[in-house]
Amino acid sequence: MNRDKNSRLWVWTLLMFIPSILCAQVDFTVSNLPIIIIDTDGEEIVDDPKITANMKVIWGEGLNHIDDTSFNYNGQIGIETRGSSSQSFPKKQYGLETQNPDSSNNNVSLLGMPEENDWILSAPYTDKSLIRNILAYTISNQLGFYAPKTQLCEVLINGEYLGVYVLTEKIKRDDNRVNISSLNEYDASGDDVTGGYIIKIDKLTGTNCDNSFYTEIEDVEIQYEYPKCDEITESQMEYINSYVSDFEDALYSEEFSDPLIGFRKFIDVQTYINMFICVEISKNVDGYSFSTFLNKDRESLGGKLNFGPIWDYNLGFGNAYYNGGKETSGLIANQWWKPWCERLLLDSTFSNEIQSTYLNARQDILSNENIIEIIDSLVNILQDPQARNFQKWDVIDQNVWPNYFVGDSYYNEIEFLKWWCVNRLAWLDNNLQGELDTFSPSEDYNVRCFPNPANKFLSVNFSLEEESVVSLKLLDMQGTTLDNKIVNESFSRGEHNLIYYNFFEKSNATNLFYYDSMFALVLLIDGKVVHNEILIKRD
Repeated sequence: MNRDKNSRLWVWTLLMFIPSILCAQVDFTVSNLPIIIIDTDGEEIVDDPKITANMKVIWGEGLNHIDDTSFNYNGQIGIETRGSSSQSFPKKQYGLETQNPDSSNNNVSLLGMPEENDWILSAPYTDKSLIRNILAYTISNQLGFYAPKTQLCEVLINGEYLGVYVLTEKIKRDDNRVNISSLNEYDASGDDVTGGYIIKIDKLTGTNCDNSFYTEIEDVEIQYEYPKCDEITESQMEYINSYVSDFEDALYSEEFSDPLIGFRKFIDVQTYINMFICVEISKNVDGYSFSTFLNKDRESLGGKLNFGPIWDYNLGFGNAYYNGGKETSGLIANQWWKPWCERLLLDSTFSNEIQSTYLNARQDILSNENIIEIIDSLVNILQDPQARNFQKWDVIDQNVWPNYFVGDSYYNEIEFLKWWCVNRLAWLDNNLQGELDTFSPSEDYNVRCFPNPANKFLSVNFSLEEESVVSLKLLDMQGTTLDNKIVNESFSRGEHNLIYYNFFEKSNATNLFYYDSMFALVLLIDGKVVHNEILIKRD
């Protein structure tokens, strides 16, 4: 595998799709959200090193005012910009460290979260719902697996209003974060050297270290997160490198499914299942390949490799037009270079464990009602802040990379998010049966709808490996079937092209929910949903 895989085309393509934004000045004095005020004394915030600044956190009962004099925090911080592709966005995200006056670490509780000194001010920009990360982290926590705690807030830097941010715990070793054993330079042998570690699979951009290692079979580049890449010792690197390599060797051995000597000897299966569920219900296009954290404690404390915490879901839940991210059908795990996925899913016992865990969670945590409730609870507190955010960053009704859906209001964006979640879960309900490696993502049928947005003319292309019954449905954004008889007939093996003129006039596309120019076009083959595309009607 090409080790330059981190230099993805979409990184440079990003610059082509960022609209020119005129940042409006916003009259901001009061919020129902916590207010974070940062003063750098005029110094520019850069991507490394951190600069020294002062931060005030205003948070109390009722409304918060920028001139309040009672603070959740008022003191020194170190701050820098952070991220990879997000560095190119005008709305920056920041890494910050709460400090004592001598610049040493100052562990504090911010906005009710456990004490620490490392924090992230995440800046939802391409995610116009503002809540995709929080939604994913909440689901993982409800499923019983730690994901970073978050708090919505509004931010001013040097007197300039910068919009809605998400104060987020940074992934690091801590009793209240990734609760694994600490390692120091003297932990060099025996049980001491076996944990704890945090490693990750990710792009190299945004890091300051080139200290990493590659696995021999899948050529996965593993970066050191804890101990830090410039602090980890040779003996510690040798241990964790060897452990990951032993896992991969076992995974690709003939006895890979053996419960004693196969892959289960090295990984905590339930943590992988949680990651799989979180990636697949959100269809996070970066899942498995980037922003993928793993951790390992000492052998005396269990010692297996854990997958997680989950991280960075801004491109999930239908927010990416590429790699199938827009569609509610198909599995991310079946796509190109998703390390270890294909081999793991060949174990029928393992894939059936995933199915069982998912179906059990659908009764409560992953129910439509719970997902919608999480979304509604967040949107409810964002009624006024979101309006200010989009006054500052005029991206509503703008195509910002890598958006697929572009709504003409914040509430359009939220209705799409709800619709996408409900239909994604419905697809998983109907397809997460049996061994996962037998599933066929929509890409196998070469489905293409053109043009989209559409007016009077619509072409639907697909290919079949064998004679099959093909059905095409049109639904509104509530999931109500508008026309179940567009096509429902048997087609022979080969390429097919269905052409419709006056398409919308011929369908029963009337009395639509909320957004009367947005539909779902659903293609079923032998009763199985293989393609689900948002179809925009062009006036």
